[in-house]
Amino acid sequence: MKLQPDQSSAQTISGYGPGWVGVGPEKITHNVVLSSRGDRLPWADSYEALGPEHFEALARLQVEVVIFGSGERIRFPKPAWLASLAQRRIGIETMDTAAACRTYNVLAQEGREVAVALLLVP
Repeated sequence: MKLQPDQSSAQTISGYGPGWVGVGPEKITHNVVLSSRGDRLPWADSYEALGPEHFEALARLQVEVVIFGSGERIRFPKPAWLASLAQRRIGIETMDTAAACRTYNVLAQEGREVAVALLLVP
């Protein structure tokens, strides 16, 4: 799906599909973390590889909310993984990757400090 965002200084997602996400003209085909401030970090190789250290890296971004795009279906992170986010009072929402892309864009364009962690399952 191609998205047409309003003009914004925040990093936004320009499109997505099975196994990829677009940021501007670039097509990213690996799991990735993006933030509205322009951060771009590698993410876990798969849902099964996730652990507390991945969510600690998200907490260090110091955003208001994290959107976790868990792939084609919703898979919730284990509560123990989220301790670092809870300690910093950072909210987290879990949804499928397509919904995470759309939600991230809306929040980023509102000027919110937001990050999206995407599992891009082909």
